[in-house]
Amino acid sequence: MRRLDVIDGMRGYFLVFMLLNHLVFAGGLWLVEINHRNLAFVEDAQGFVFLSGLLTGMVYSRKMLRDGYRVGQDRIYSRVAELYRYAMGIILVILALKLFLPGAAAIWTNWLGDTRLDDPLRLGAIATFLFQPTFMDILPQYIIYMLAAPVAIWLCINGRWSTVAIASLLLWMAAQLGLQRVLTVPLNEWLSAGREEEGLRASFNLLGWQIVFFSGIIAGSLTAVNKVEWSKVFDPRKTRVLKVAIAVCLFFLPLRVMTAHGLMPGIVLEKFGLMEVRSDFGPVYLMNFAAVGYMFAWTLIAGPKHADERVRRIAQILTAVFSLRYLQLLGRHSLQIYVWHVLIVYLVFYVDGHTSELSQLTKTGIALGGLAVLSLPAVWRERDRLIGEPPTASGGVKVAT
Repeated sequence: MRRLDVIDGMRGYFLVFMLLNHLVFAGGLWLVEINHRNLAFVEDAQGFVFLSGLLTGMVYSRKMLRDGYRVGQDRIYSRVAELYRYAMGIILVILALKLFLPGAAAIWTNWLGDTRLDDPLRLGAIATFLFQPTFMDILPQYIIYMLAAPVAIWLCINGRWSTVAIASLLLWMAAQLGLQRVLTVPLNEWLSAGREEEGLRASFNLLGWQIVFFSGIIAGSLTAVNKVEWSKVFDPRKTRVLKVAIAVCLFFLPLRVMTAHGLMPGIVLEKFGLMEVRSDFGPVYLMNFAAVGYMFAWTLIAGPKHADERVRRIAQILTAVFSLRYLQLLGRHSLQIYVWHVLIVYLVFYVDGHTSELSQLTKTGIALGGLAVLSLPAVWRERDRLIGEPPTASGGVKVAT
């Protein structure tokens, strides 16, 4: 199994659970409870952003090494322009549906606010990513990070990855201290002038979440230039760091269960909550994500060579899951699938808003139907390959980053 295939499978896995988590029904959906986020402060968005950074580093580092910095930068910025069209396109589609679908404006009001096609200020705020409708926020985040990616990749492939790591850490620290508020508070006041709703709106603090993306950039870039041997980093005979990672995960497990079910005492939650701010990617999320990420990487890379048969079996199961063709198909076109998933989520919410509360059986059927059509953009993009047309000259499928 090629390394990129496994990464695509992981991205597809995160997309599947992202769709399930984003489906909103009156009375909830039981499938949402079957998720790793209920066992750790680790969610699909984190894995998706990290893997996007990892593949960006792997793919464009090679381009820069082969063709130079300028060519690599141009390729990245061309990708940014494409992603920007996706981001704006899905918003225009949703706003058009809002005009034509009866009652859509009321049903989607909490997700879109008072956004209208004839409101230039709000549209300008959306176009500049200052106002991000619900579930349309990962693409803007990714685009902004991609703008800084060429410099970060160039530093990494020239042996200055520590500079990128230090800068990323400092930005993350700034987010935890709320230093971005020097700019965001005045911007919010200006954009919300004369409005009842907020003017500045985003689910992710860019300064906090960038540490996930640029960690991936560093790992991917160093992998591409063969400056790190992952088989030595994740050695089946060396388990000290693994034991620390497992201990961290076990430490957070009961805390995650308690916060999810409102069981944590208020006097503890008052302090704990300050460290567990999801939008800022607070310390709790960073530590738990690092621990889970190390565990998964060790299991996939070192696990198959471990002396214990149980460990090898776990590694085989994980590899088998991420080798599912459906997941890899989604992962190869992950950003197009993400845009498509937004439309599915909005339409399902619209249907749910026009009916009385559905049964869990009906909601489960709708969710499974959503998963079935989730792959349509990927199927369309690979239609020639899937119907048996001759392969491309390169003999492979284009890797989407």
